[in-house]
Amino acid sequence: MPDDLESVTDYGNEVTPSAVGMTSDSIEHIWNGVRDIYRGGAHPAIQLCVRRYGRVVLNRSIGYAHGNGPGDGPGTEKTLATTETPFCVYSASKAITATVAHLLDERGLLHIGDRVSDYIPEFGRNGKKTITIAQVLSHRAGIPNHPSEVTDLAFINDREAILEALCNSRPIMRPGKLQAYHALTGGAIIAELTERVTGRGIRDVLQTEILDPLDFRWTNYGVAPRDVSKVATNYLTGLPSPPPVSTALNRLLGVTPREAVDISNDPRFLTGVVPAGNVVTTALELSRFFEMLRREGELDGVRILQPRTVHRAISEQSFLEVDFALGLPIRYSYGFMLGGKYLSLFGPHAEHAFGHLGFTNVVGYADPDRGLAVGLLTSGKPVLYPEVFNWLGLMGRIGSAAGMARQDQT
Repeated sequence: MPDDLESVTDYGNEVTPSAVGMTSDSIEHIWNGVRDIYRGGAHPAIQLCVRRYGRVVLNRSIGYAHGNGPGDGPGTEKTLATTETPFCVYSASKAITATVAHLLDERGLLHIGDRVSDYIPEFGRNGKKTITIAQVLSHRAGIPNHPSEVTDLAFINDREAILEALCNSRPIMRPGKLQAYHALTGGAIIAELTERVTGRGIRDVLQTEILDPLDFRWTNYGVAPRDVSKVATNYLTGLPSPPPVSTALNRLLGVTPREAVDISNDPRFLTGVVPAGNVVTTALELSRFFEMLRREGELDGVRILQPRTVHRAISEQSFLEVDFALGLPIRYSYGFMLGGKYLSLFGPHAEHAFGHLGFTNVVGYADPDRGLAVGLLTSGKPVLYPEVFNWLGLMGRIGSAAGMARQDQT
């Protein structure tokens, strides 16, 4: 790690903080928090974008996109990460996939209160007939574990094999009874539903109905083959995970954390479609996506969703219920993790914030009370590491820097 962190820092366009009711000192306080996390060594690259009232007040990256991780020798060529470097956001993809589902509902192509088997009859096998789309979105369908027979990369684009495995699976608990994080299954189900009701793949629907109208460069499932080398390399970092943490992660992911990281760097993964886990984007674009949702479905004069659709999408479905799969209390809506007053991924006093976490320290969220939309991307994949508290504290710094939204701002 260089002594001069400025030599590995890239700056994007930023407005004067005072234009949106913030101060230069508060922005530097946020960025110093990022620098502290970077110094810990668990993240070879970090990218952060903070918007207030839609205007970018912080857009920076620090570190290397390639060549600076564990196992990279001293002779390995390093590539500086910039604010334009795309990252895989892992499970933060779920928020984008949920948005597609809500868009289809708004257009009358499906209804989230309907049963999945109303659209995919064969899914109703083995006790799954009553599972609703809403239960899938809120992680209450009782099918948190992805079928092990289709976790191999050889099946990433095999729609029929994935569907057959999902249809043959059995709930591990009564649907609707408990909250249990669906690491991969929910995304695969939403993708198949999209195909059934539109006749088009979910990647195409996301591109043409949301990304193209808003002129996004990235933020879809995977990338074109020509762009694979542009995506930041992920690295397994941090301390070894002892049981029961490692056991829970293996069950949740279907593979070990190391295998998950290796898979995420594989060109097959980076060019495939994994609706629960392989959206590739930048912090600038991820924050812009959440800005669209913060603005109740409209951005730059383009309406993607109606306000009532967004309101329903972020409506609370569980109140700090301990998640059966994660072992942590998390509030959920129909596809989004929700903030809270004290215990929150998005800092304290963030009761109306919504977004999603990605493996392990990736997050995108909006905080309507503060007029914020945030994207934080990392290439290090630690499970346990000392700086995790600094990472959690970073969202607190962002919230404190913004204070509360003024009524004369949007």
